[in-house]
Amino acid sequence: MEVLSRLDQIVKEAAQEIKSASSLNDADNLRIKYLGRKSELTSILKNLGKLEPDLRPKVGKASNEVKRKIEQLLVEKNETLADQIFTHIGQSERIDITQPGDVRERGHLHPITQMRIEIEDIFTSIGFTIATGPEVETDYYNFEALNIPPDHPARDIQDTIWTEDGNLLRTHTSCVQIRTMEKFKPPIRVIAPGRVFRYEETDASHEHTFYQVEGLMVDRGISVANLIAVMKTMLRAVFHREVKVRLRPGYFPFVEPGFELDINCLLCGGTGCPACKNSGWNELLGCGMVHPNVLRAGDIDPEEYSGFAFGMGLDRLVMMKYGIGDIRLFHSAELRFLEQF
Repeated sequence: MEVLSRLDQIVKEAAQEIKSASSLNDADNLRIKYLGRKSELTSILKNLGKLEPDLRPKVGKASNEVKRKIEQLLVEKNETLADQIFTHIGQSERIDITQPGDVRERGHLHPITQMRIEIEDIFTSIGFTIATGPEVETDYYNFEALNIPPDHPARDIQDTIWTEDGNLLRTHTSCVQIRTMEKFKPPIRVIAPGRVFRYEETDASHEHTFYQVEGLMVDRGISVANLIAVMKTMLRAVFHREVKVRLRPGYFPFVEPGFELDINCLLCGGTGCPACKNSGWNELLGCGMVHPNVLRAGDIDPEEYSGFAFGMGLDRLVMMKYGIGDIRLFHSAELRFLEQF
C-alpha cells in the first residue's frame, strides 16, 4: 500500500505548487513535472505490471484519478492566470471602440503619370501601340534623321544639353519615329510618351525637364483628315466633351505641311478670356504630314506611303485640363499641390 500513499502525497504536493504558481509559464512547468514523460506518476503507471496482481487494479485506478485531479487543477489555474493577464491588459491598454480610428495617408500617382496612362489607354483603344526610346540620344536620331542637318536653323530653337562624348539629352520624343520605322514597316500606328530635356531657364510655362508624347501613323493614303480625326478623338476622351480644333500653318522640319493645332479655350468656351489672351483659342501641339526625307530615313518609300505625326506636352495637357497656371508646380516639393490629384 506504499504506492497508494505516495499517490495521495503527489496530489497534495501538486495542489500546493499549482496554487502557488504565479504565471502561465510556471503552470506549464508544473504540468511537465507531474504529468510529463519523466514524472513520478508516469513511472508508477509504467510499472503497474511489476505489482502484485491484486494490487494492480487499485493502483491503476488511483493513478488515473490523481492524473485527472492534477489536470483539472492545471486547467483551473491556467484560466485564472489568463483572466488576470487580460484584465491587466484591459486596464493598462483600454480601447474606446467608439473613437474613430487613425486615418492612414495613401499615396497616389503623379498627375502627369495619370495623364500618361490615360493617353496610352485612349490610343491603344484605337489601334495604336506604345513605343519607347533612349533619353540619351545621338545627333543622328535627334536631329539629322528628322530632316534637321547640322547647319539647320531649327537647331537654334531647341537649347540642347550635350554630353562630353558628343551625344545629347533628347529634346523631343520625335526621335522615336525613326527608330520605329527602322524596326517596323507600314502600317505603323504608335505613340511614344517620355521625358525630354531643354537647356533653358524655367518660368511659369517653361521647364528644363518635361514630358511629351509623340504620335506617328504611316500607311497608304493617310491625309490631314486622318490627323484631325485622331486628334479630336483623343481630345474628346481627355476632356470628356466635344472640343473644337483648328490648324494653323506651323514650321517643323520633320513634317510638310506642318501645323499648330489649337483647341477652343476650355475656360471661356471661345468667347475670350485672359487664359487665351482673349482669342478664344489655346495652342496645344505641333503636327503635320511626315516629311518625305523622314520617311526615307526610316527606309520607307514616300511615293508609296504617307503619314502624319504629332507631338504634345503631357505637362501642358494636364495644365489645360485642371487650370494649372505654373508648370514648375509639377516638380516642386509642395505636397498641398499634389494632394489635389
